[in-house]
Amino acid sequence: MTYSRLFILPISTALALTMLSSTAFATNGINLIGFGAESSLMAGADVAVARDTSALNTNPAGLTQIKAPLLDMFGSILRTTDLVHKDPRNEEHASNRYTPLGGGGYARPLEDTSCTAGIGFFAQGGAGGVFDKIRTPFGNRDDLSSLFGIAKIIPGIGCQVTDRLSLGASLNIVYASIEQDFFANTSFGGINGFSGYKLEDAAALRTGFKIGMQYRVTPALTLAATYTEKTELPLTGGTLVADYSSAGLGQVKYSDASVKGFALPREVAVGLAFKPADAWLLSFKLNWMNWDDAINDVKLRATKPNNPAAPAVYPFPTAPADWKDQWVIATGVAYNWDDRTTIYAGHNYGKNPIPRVNTNPLLAGILEHHLTFGAARKIDQNWLATGGVEWMLPVSVKYNSQLLGDSEIRNEAIVLHFMLSRRW
Repeated sequence: MTYSRLFILPISTALALTMLSSTAFATNGINLIGFGAESSLMAGADVAVARDTSALNTNPAGLTQIKAPLLDMFGSILRTTDLVHKDPRNEEHASNRYTPLGGGGYARPLEDTSCTAGIGFFAQGGAGGVFDKIRTPFGNRDDLSSLFGIAKIIPGIGCQVTDRLSLGASLNIVYASIEQDFFANTSFGGINGFSGYKLEDAAALRTGFKIGMQYRVTPALTLAATYTEKTELPLTGGTLVADYSSAGLGQVKYSDASVKGFALPREVAVGLAFKPADAWLLSFKLNWMNWDDAINDVKLRATKPNNPAAPAVYPFPTAPADWKDQWVIATGVAYNWDDRTTIYAGHNYGKNPIPRVNTNPLLAGILEHHLTFGAARKIDQNWLATGGVEWMLPVSVKYNSQLLGDSEIRNEAIVLHFMLSRRW
């Protein structure tokens, strides 16, 4: 599916408002564990709970629980505490320590129907780090960075089919962008040697969908399931500047650059929510993410150089990825402390889907365990404030890079989540 630039410009601008200024995160692969404050603070155990506008991105069947117009405005601040690349010449922490994320949603019941419709804006995920002036294998210092972000605009609807069964569907309008600096001011060995590059403005705009159901077995037990279709993300329309100084050509600009091989995976999630007592809500989610079909070989290609003496195609080899399917297990709990205050906690686990042999510092989606804790407080009958913290537990992977040698990537982060909700 292709789009004219007249269409891409306003949509991508709106999506960029929900994305980050400098990407530095990766959680369940390249996806966040949750969307909106309640979903995140229950560690993504949300498909059977989904009762605010984040249902558009978690389980659209949950929209039927919204019985009056609802506006949610949410945001997060991620602070990396240990995003480190180490090799025989370096042990450097990424310079992009803070990452803001944001979004929001609005939903309302449709008159004279049993349906609720809404639209939301979500930062979906991403990965990357910025390592400034590290020692290269060629004896100089240069930058190594990658910023990859994904955001969505999602319209959706949920309908109460019977007293117990709700069904829902949402359309995902997905925008992704990438920028990379791979030793852009380094050149060694002439025209057939090493030529670093800087990639900018490569982006993708594609659509996908999610369907979901919630079934209330008893007043205390709800079962749920969702299916999300794979979304290809061919990043095109970029420019690439390659350093051919050692060949006497200086900086050469390629006006047509692309990165292909990325996709959001096909997902199947099942879950349950159980109320053992009026004040308690326990939730569980099992999510299969088909990364094996989503991220395989990543291909960077650049053509149309502004110097005819330069190679017609920038000679960057295909980078193997071969990600593995991931099973994510999320458990969350909510406790009504009183009639105005709810306490949340949760745990999310997803095994790192990246094979050790294909690990690299530019796409370190290696985080596995997440712990969450927070609370919601009713300000009055219309306003609700929610906030809390997510701890991405420390993890490290040692691997061998053909260019950098024996290497290690470490990752750990803290995320503050907050949301303000207004009901009418």
